[in-house]
This record gives sequence, C-alpha cells and structure tokens, in this order.
Amino acid sequence: MFERPGSGSQAVLVSLDFGDEDFAETTAELAQLAESARIGIAGVLQGRRVRPDPAHFAGSGKVEELAALLAQTGAGLAIFNHELSPAQERNLEKLLNCRVVDRVSLILDIFAQRAHSHEGKLQVELAQLEHLATRLVRGWTHLERQKGGIGLRGPGETQLETDRRLLAKRVKLLKDKLARLASRREVQRRARRRASMLSVSLVGYTNAGKSTLFNALTRSHAYAADQLFATLDTTTRRVFLPGGAPLVLSDTVGFIRQLPHTLVAAFRATLEEAAQADLLLHLVDAGSKVRAAQIAAVNAVLAEIGAERIPQILVYNKIDLAGVAPKIGRDEYGKISSIWVSAKSGSGLDLVKLALEEYAAAATRFQVARSAAA
Repeated sequence: MFERPGSGSQAVLVSLDFGDEDFAETTAELAQLAESARIGIAGVLQGRRVRPDPAHFAGSGKVEELAALLAQTGAGLAIFNHELSPAQERNLEKLLNCRVVDRVSLILDIFAQRAHSHEGKLQVELAQLEHLATRLVRGWTHLERQKGGIGLRGPGETQLETDRRLLAKRVKLLKDKLARLASRREVQRRARRRASMLSVSLVGYTNAGKSTLFNALTRSHAYAADQLFATLDTTTRRVFLPGGAPLVLSDTVGFIRQLPHTLVAAFRATLEEAAQADLLLHLVDAGSKVRAAQIAAVNAVLAEIGAERIPQILVYNKIDLAGVAPKIGRDEYGKISSIWVSAKSGSGLDLVKLALEEYAAAATRFQVARSAAA
C-alpha cells in the first residue's frame, strides 16, 4: 500500500532528449515554469533516449542518477519535462521516495496560483479534476482500499469508486457553471455584433507581451509581468481608433508548447473570445530564437478551438530588445500582415492603430457592399 510522499520547495528538473529539434528551448522553458511556480531549482538532469521506458519513463541508469542527485541536493521534488502516465509517476515515486511531477501538473499548478476571477478559478479546478480523473482510474492503488466514507459510499463501493463518483459529480457541476458564464458572454457578443462593433483579440505565446500591448492600446492597468502565464482571465475594453471608430479589444491567456488538453478544454469558454473575434493580433517575441516554433504552437491551439480561419496580423513585439526598428509588412494584396513594435516603449504603436483602422475600414466597405447586393 503506497502513500504519496510530500514535496519540498526545491526540485531537480529532468529533461530527456528524444531527438526533438527544440530540446534545449523546452528544457529552458521548464526552468521558467518552475520559477513561475515559485520552485527553487536544485539541479538539472538531462539524457538521451530513443523512446520512453514504459515503467519509469527514464531508463534504470538515469533513475539511479536522479536518486543520487536528489540525495546530494536534498531536493524533495522531481519535475519531468514530459507527460508521465499515472503508472510511471507512481513507480518513480516508489523508487525515489519523493514527489514526482510532470509538465502537465506543473502548468496546472501555475494556473491554480494565478487564477483570481471566479470564472478563472472554476476553469482551473475543472482542468485539475479532469487530469486527476486519469490518475484515479489507472494508477493510485492506495485509494482502492475500503475506508471511511460514512454517508458517502454506495453499496459495495470501494473508496476508489466513491472518489470517482464524487469527482464526476463535481466535474458536472463545474461544467454547468461554466456553461452559464459562457452563455452570458455570448449575449454580450451578440450585443456587440448588433452594434456592428469590430472585435479584436490578442493571442500569442506566453510572455510575448500581450497584456503590455493591451494596456498601451486601452490605457488600462491589466496585470502584466515578465513571467509565464501572468494573465489567465480574459479582459475586454473598448478602444477608439484615430478615425473615431470603436472596437472591442480582448486580452487572452497565453499559449505554450504541450499545453495540456484539459486546460484547453476547461478554458474553451474564455478562449471563445478569440474564436469569435473578427481579427487576431498574434503577438510574437521578436527576440526569441524559436519564434517560428512558438507561432506554430499558438496556431495549433487556435486550430483546436476552431479559430484557425480568423484573419491574423503578426505583431513582433520587444523590438527594443531585438535591436529592430518599427515597421510594417504587407501581403500580396496590400494588406498589413506583420508589424514590428515595442509595447513597453510605445515604439510602433501608431502602426498597430493604423493596421486596426485599415482593417476596420475594409470590414465596413465589405458590409456596405453585402447590404447593397442583398
């Protein structure tokens, strides 16, 4: 019978190379995630494998190295830069006698720390419970014994079955609450559509500077920080373009490679602001060496929520750090397709407003032409 060990504030990071081109970047990203979760990094263990070990994910030799590093540093936590199965997590904890966390659980923990609004907290709890459900079904043998549960357990139920049933009941309750909030949000969107107001959403990789640009364009004070997942709650403000036309601008949660599907599903209601937008401003860190991979990761999530066909303008942010001057790029039809700006210094913000004004004017011409044809 196995009880999960506790965890400390210091961790050893484990990242295995399976031949991925972005191995170095995802390993560095894991360190950023750990720091965002307020976990100290006691050491980093790397290695190469052709495929994961079915029982422990890492090979026996690497697990021994990990055990030695944990003992040497006194760390009480091992964080894997991968998604572990419930059995692998359990087996590793038995061998190492410390808490083992995978990338998915780490991201969920960060989201739990950052959720402030009522809806954000509901979404994070739903993601956590749906992730936990796989652990209840397939892994934790210590939950299978009969215990307690007076007034809760059905006839002949084990504690595992009781936990499973109560978890499913809580998940249904959370989904119902989120559905009501989504319905309220849809009413607001319909009102904006009736007013023929352009809807623009900021999307992008986490820490690309979306909230900083949002604050600069709306003169708001949404929380912005140089950390992963600083923003979880969607914030919407009205913006008046230089020509006087109003639009609605929304700031959304940042994306990341290997974003847990449970999180995407739980945050679907919030992400619908992006899925229902007329235009997406896709923010990119201009100085990132892996910006192409980050763009692809964001587009993958957009496809998952049905937003892949919404027009995008790529906004390359942080040009003050990249040493690039503000500029715009146009496609073969003459439309603005990319903008180079610094949301922090304000350099190039006029180009963002120009792009929004051009898009709004084109959208108005299209509506007038369609009305005339009808």
